[in-house]
Amino acid sequence: MKKILLAYSGGLDTSCMLVWLKEKYNVPIVAYCADVGQNEDLSVVSAKANAAGVQKCIIQDLKNEFVEKFIFPAIKSNAIYETIYLMGTSLARPCIASGMITAALKEGCDTIVHGATGKGNDQVRFELAVKALAPQIKVVAPWREWEFDGREDLFKYAEAKSIPLPVTREKPYSMDANLMHISYEGGILEDPWTEPPADIYKWTTNPEDAPDQPEYVTVDFVSGVPVAINGKTMKAVELLEAINTIAAKHGVGRVDCVENRYIGIKSRGVYETPGVTVLMQAHKAVESITLDREVSHLKDNLSQQLSIQIYNGYWFAPECKLLLKLMDETQTSVTGTAKIKLYKGNSIVVGRKADVSLYDIKQSSFEHMSAFQPADSGGFINTAGLRLTAWSKQNASLEKSFQTTT
Repeated sequence: MKKILLAYSGGLDTSCMLVWLKEKYNVPIVAYCADVGQNEDLSVVSAKANAAGVQKCIIQDLKNEFVEKFIFPAIKSNAIYETIYLMGTSLARPCIASGMITAALKEGCDTIVHGATGKGNDQVRFELAVKALAPQIKVVAPWREWEFDGREDLFKYAEAKSIPLPVTREKPYSMDANLMHISYEGGILEDPWTEPPADIYKWTTNPEDAPDQPEYVTVDFVSGVPVAINGKTMKAVELLEAINTIAAKHGVGRVDCVENRYIGIKSRGVYETPGVTVLMQAHKAVESITLDREVSHLKDNLSQQLSIQIYNGYWFAPECKLLLKLMDETQTSVTGTAKIKLYKGNSIVVGRKADVSLYDIKQSSFEHMSAFQPADSGGFINTAGLRLTAWSKQNASLEKSFQTTT
């Protein structure tokens, strides 16, 4: 080992990790912190790393890349893990990992160190990214090597080494924030029966305290990509920030779930994902009138597979790249507008329109029966039911034979 690049946030784990690495390996350390919209003063993080004796601290702005290359493709794909988790952390990790690897190669680092625990998903996501993009780089995961058994040990270590920390024993749960979401895990949340305390949420308004009047918001899409909010065209980061503000005000996007980690452990996570909750619903609404039925059904099945791959850390794997390209192909016709009603923690689709739509009001309406040939339905039903008729007759014959023999 000649030089280390440490994925550094300045939190409990990486603050202790930096000191531990210096003592154990005695090699130059480059601290790397990606700005993915975590809404904190990163100059403080940089100052803290420099004060701890790093050779260099890199703060890299990845917000635009995160939104355009990771969040928007996930929206186009309707990628949701286990029907509920919008994967704000799962999508951020490959973005950060790519930035880390590029920085490590540029700085001449032969080793990357991350602060993911040995029980979590992030260790897999970071390390699979390294194997896919720069397999010559060694990876060190202190949580799989050092002598500390848990966070209480880290608090004691930090006190002994006079390491300043942003968390306390009273609120030791882990937070991960970015432009897409804030996640909360560990500590008081590890009991899945315990309701998260009201003060845990840092972003969204408590739905009970949200405005008493609903708010309507429109989202315009071009080829599956959100381009405007309430008729105002915006760039990617600006658009996500705008919809985040609107949705958070109404308490939209809170999720409390127990998910299945890749390594086989069930984990309780609490999430706030205000803007993308609305964008995902709006996108599905526009798809409902612009996508062919069979394409839509096929996409639903593939979206589930893609979600599992993203969650498990295979963003840079060939099968994931192939599915993302296929998702892009489905979006060529997904151009239109959705209208969403926000009220007390709920976001409800109340309208959708598109200049080129597969929805024909005359075919669908009960007031225009002549626009469709109802008589054709009889033949369609007879044809569709042929196999059921054959199955029923055979089943009746078998049942009669069984009754005779008994």
